[in-house]
Amino acid sequence: MQQNKPRIFIYAALPCEAKSVVDYFNLKKITTIQPFAVYVNADICLTVTGLGKTSMAAGVAYSQALLGSVDHPVLINIGIAGHKHHALGSLFLIDKITDVDSYKSHYPSMVFESPCTTASIQTSSRPQLVYDPLALCDMEASAFYETAIRFSSGELIHCLKVVSDNELSPAENILPKQVTALIIPHVATLEVLMKELGALAKLITEPELKSFGQLIRQYHFTSSEQGQLKNRLSRWEVLTQANIPEFEESQFRKGKDFLVWFDQQLDEVECFL
Repeated sequence: MQQNKPRIFIYAALPCEAKSVVDYFNLKKITTIQPFAVYVNADICLTVTGLGKTSMAAGVAYSQALLGSVDHPVLINIGIAGHKHHALGSLFLIDKITDVDSYKSHYPSMVFESPCTTASIQTSSRPQLVYDPLALCDMEASAFYETAIRFSSGELIHCLKVVSDNELSPAENILPKQVTALIIPHVATLEVLMKELGALAKLITEPELKSFGQLIRQYHFTSSEQGQLKNRLSRWEVLTQANIPEFEESQFRKGKDFLVWFDQQLDEVECFL
């Protein structure tokens, strides 16, 4: 365990949610860990937390305390969710998480192109017998996010949910083998998300580009916009090996205005290349 320093942490509530991920990435169980089932390889740690918000929060905190030894780890929750009418097996990346019990909402930062359709989700302590017409429903997402945000940057924390039940096929019909079968086709998309977030984590962890500090002192960038700024500055450096174009400080009122202008500069460079 001392030698293993995973950069990507995956959390699933149930063994049947985890099975296809464990098989795909050839993860091995750490037999010396008893409170939770934990599987690892050189880069990935998957923890099976158990059902519900309390179990998920405990699993995230435990694995991070035990194995979270890198700066800016990637944390992903993969699992099943219900919806009023979405087809079984549909995959969604969550862009809004609402805790039904506390009424708190969280908005995962997406500073990348989503590899699948996005949706909102409602998390409750008990199974929701009446499906919301707009949002997915589950029992772990809010606890996952609220705990994970203590250990990493919001841009690196995300939930992938596969629809397992709807009004035509309610939750009581769910079988473990069915859950595994529903998730198998989407493990490749999980891998795409992991690579995207891994690249973003590397960008966040690397020493700041020389223009970055100057720009965030000049203009107000939200935390999400700061991630976008780093991404664009790195792209500019790769494409041009030169400083960013000169501009008048009074040209922009806020960071968002600078990003719009900088996107135009990048488009011109890429067209020229």
